[in-house]
Amino acid sequence: MENDKQEARKRGMQNRRAALGNDHVDKAIEGTNELNSDFQDFITRYAWGEIWDRSGLDKKTRSLLTLAILVAEGKDDELQMHVRAAVTNGVSVEDIKEVFMHAAIYCGLPSANHAFKLAIPVLQELGQL
Repeated sequence: MENDKQEARKRGMQNRRAALGNDHVDKAIEGTNELNSDFQDFITRYAWGEIWDRSGLDKKTRSLLTLAILVAEGKDDELQMHVRAAVTNGVSVEDIKEVFMHAAIYCGLPSANHAFKLAIPVLQELGQL
């Protein structure tokens, strides 16, 4: 069982670093403490090591779904982080635009408008706009 956890943690860290970048992950690790260490381990093993590593959907599709869900939930910080990850996972600016347009109908115009506003500086920083 512990070997399974270690393997999931290893895969998770690889996926997390590939999608979010070393700087982001290093900052998260540096901020690990007694309060959040179990949570950091949990997201590394389960979110990045299990879910993002599943073969049923490619990483681009997972990124598109994640963006739509984050728009729906209004998770601003996570949305910006996952815009960056989406570009790393092969999502184009056109793809992001279409997700936000689709979200405008199902999540509401204000949510989509806000998502566009949050994504623009990230995409500019990445040289995509």
